[in-house]
Amino acid sequence: MHIRRRSFVLLLLGIILAACSGAGAAPSVAPSASPSAGPVTTPDQALARVVAIEPRFAGIEPFDPNLIGQSSWYQVTPASGVGAFVVKIRLGWGDCPAGCISEHIWQFAVGPDGTVTTQSETGDAVPPEAWPSPGQPAGSADDGANGLRITVAAGPTCPVEQANNPCPPHPVAGAVIVIRDTNGNQKAEVRSGADGMAVIDLPAGEYVLEPQPVQGLMGGAKPMNVTVGDGGPTEVTILYDTGIR
Repeated sequence: MHIRRRSFVLLLLGIILAACSGAGAAPSVAPSASPSAGPVTTPDQALARVVAIEPRFAGIEPFDPNLIGQSSWYQVTPASGVGAFVVKIRLGWGDCPAGCISEHIWQFAVGPDGTVTTQSETGDAVPPEAWPSPGQPAGSADDGANGLRITVAAGPTCPVEQANNPCPPHPVAGAVIVIRDTNGNQKAEVRSGADGMAVIDLPAGEYVLEPQPVQGLMGGAKPMNVTVGDGGPTEVTILYDTGIR
């Protein structure tokens, strides 16, 4: 009887101590104020949620262990047993062929419902030039290269267009465009930046652009055939339907 009473007292004391230690504990990170709608079930969806809260990440390429001097990259890994993902993003600058003098690293947790939580953020302050160019990795394509300069927009933006309110289409950030050759082979994939722009260097030739669905936009954009010539990028506009009537 005395042994049982002593065990009960010790158990009760343990519960009280555990409650007191957790009562004043604050979460180490704050979740995003308004998670994106819809479940997150794939790495691409997890990355899209992170880009939605920081559009300047758009254009960063996945980590490539075989690429020397890769200054900026992302990694997406499943969070064990909870149906979520961990997104790690690194920006580096300053002599990156030799390993980068400076860097900044973020780690985000993306929940199954799309909630984004910043788990950690370390490194130097990021200068403006270290962020990826809209829709492309830093230093990949330039105005003089052959390829595509894609503008992604959505419209209409109001029910009735008037002379004093023309309701111009608005830029679409984070739209994924798959690029195939005429035989259906995928040659590249780009994602539009915060300004709706995507730029990619491609050899001259015939291509098919396949815009992927964008969450929140009712109407998808149709595939389109384009010809990439020599002497500079080919200008292309892709228009999504907002569904506003």
